Amino acid sequence: MNWQANRLVSVMDRRGWARFGGLLALACLVPALNLAFEDGSVLHLSGYTVTLLGKYLCYALLALSLDLVWGYAGALSLGHGAFFALGGYSMGMYLMRQIGTRGVYGNALLPDFMVFLDWKELPWYWLGFDHFWFALPMMMLVPGLLALVFGWFAFRSRVSGVYFAIITQAMTYALLLAFFRNDMGFGGNNGMTDFKELAGMDLQLATTRAGLYMASLLALAGGYLVSRVVVSSKLGRVATGIRDAESRLRFLGYRVENFKLFLFVLSAMMAGLAGALYVPQVGIINPGEFSPANSIEVAIWVAVGGRGTLYGAIAGALAVNGFKTVLTGLMPNAWLFFLGSLFVVVTLAMPGGLVGVVASLRSRREKRRAVSRVDTSEVAGEQGDTQDG
Repeated sequence: MNWQANRLVSVMDRRGWARFGGLLALACLVPALNLAFEDGSVLHLSGYTVTLLGKYLCYALLALSLDLVWGYAGALSLGHGAFFALGGYSMGMYLMRQIGTRGVYGNALLPDFMVFLDWKELPWYWLGFDHFWFALPMMMLVPGLLALVFGWFAFRSRVSGVYFAIITQAMTYALLLAFFRNDMGFGGNNGMTDFKELAGMDLQLATTRAGLYMASLLALAGGYLVSRVVVSSKLGRVATGIRDAESRLRFLGYRVENFKLFLFVLSAMMAGLAGALYVPQVGIINPGEFSPANSIEVAIWVAVGGRGTLYGAIAGALAVNGFKTVLTGLMPNAWLFFLGSLFVVVTLAMPGGLVGVVASLRSRREKRRAVSRVDTSEVAGEQGDTQDG
């Protein structure tokens, strides 16, 4: 136990832990300002803002999960939106079962869309989703299982680079088409909505929204620490070696596919958890979440923030989505053009993303300070020589 605690503490230096704790405390102010101050107060934060920021935290966790496998193992997945959506559908199935007789048709056994489509009984794969203790692990196990099967075939076949990106894109597109079908039992084109409560708590209450925000924040913080432990271990160093020189690692006897598969499955489970927390905050899940464009957008978040840094992926997701909210309000039709241009600019001019730009500026400042110190010491030395003369 002590060894595990020491291992966790060693993943960051003292300054890193101070920054981590400070940002965590600052983020905790969001629900506090919403609940502690009445509407109309200058310190009051609206419920809409709390929900919006909670959604951003889910996106940040999704970006973090992609950075783990792309930034450190070099496997660019353009299908992480599928894992996110599967976690969301698992949560959606649980929330639909909580509606009970309060649906439009008042059927306690079947969700409204099944009654509308003349289903007679609940499909077997819906069994157990009326219990939170069953649904909670499914939100991570289902995407993890898909990643295990898909990754096993892909990595054993030594699919990598652009080919891996293409087949992950094909995977999420296939799931998009499948979930659009009404006979799949997931609501077809309309998906699932009209959720009422989560674990007995009304989803419309301010305290529930604040609780979901805090759950998203803790999931992001936990995901970051887990990722930091992984990348700072021998596993992380081997993964980095695979990214930079895969053939050399194979020559040295490492089972490259096993390392990639572990990171891919862990990454998919984190993405599934992000999707599960996202759904009750936005109130809907539909096949649009499987859209290939969504997965590409996640890669842009990571590239903008700076891949291979973890915190860069989080910063990129928060920055791009914050700007998206503003820009889509001012110029809705210009957003996609801006996003595409941003990716081109980052790829050509900012290969290290925002983190790389900050690191470059800091390096230049330190060099100027070093030059200034040398000049000052030389001047002092010359003055000393003059006085001695």
